Amino acid sequence: MQPLLEGRGLVKRFGQVQALRGADFTVFPGEVVALIGDNGAGKSTLTKVLAGAARPDEGGILFEGAPVTLERPTDAQRLGIETVYQDLALAPDLDGAANLFLGRELLRRGLAGRLGVLDKAAMRRRAVDAFARLGVELQDIDAPIGTLSGGQRQSVAIARAVAWADKVVFMDEPTAALGVLQRGRVLDVVRKVRDAGTSVVLISHNMPEVLSVADRVEVLRLGQRVATFTAADTSVEELVGAMTGALDEGRAA
Repeated sequence: MQPLLEGRGLVKRFGQVQALRGADFTVFPGEVVALIGDNGAGKSTLTKVLAGAARPDEGGILFEGAPVTLERPTDAQRLGIETVYQDLALAPDLDGAANLFLGRELLRRGLAGRLGVLDKAAMRRRAVDAFARLGVELQDIDAPIGTLSGGQRQSVAIARAVAWADKVVFMDEPTAALGVLQRGRVLDVVRKVRDAGTSVVLISHNMPEVLSVADRVEVLRLGQRVATFTAADTSVEELVGAMTGALDEGRAA
């Protein structure tokens, strides 16, 4: 199967610090691939490079088998790639529909639209449909986002990304700081995104969670990909061993 999104030999330096040292990464169509690694492994930098938020110093990016240049996030967005960052970038005083269309607001037809009048009814209808497709349950869709639970806010952020991305969604620690029940609901949303045909790149430190939702796992260490696993055929111990280098040492012994 041809990769959907691929990074080859990516190098990124920040002054004297080399965050990526020839990193490779592969995303296939319709899968959840987890990107894991210890702090400082290069996960955030690799995500930013593949999402157009940072330019690599060396190496290349391929999309559907063809080389692409991602100079800014809008370049990735035009390809159907979106990112859900840890801070979610939601407007707490706006409701779910307004957040879904934040920066992409729909205008009314005719003169009203030319005068900048928003089509709030259309945005609300489309938001209700988008939330329903992913099983996102909001007691009051008109309530400000700031009044929702952490899990609901995370689900709204994911729904917003999926509404505009039909190829790949990057999710950076989507369940961090959530309770057990809220984590489970967010992971259900992740599965529904995959089942709808959109690939998901899950960045997480929670190894049991990774194994519960991912199809594959790619491991970064010191700015390089050091291992790739099929989630169903590996264990937390193997993942941790690859992250720390203990797995290589054990094989060498």
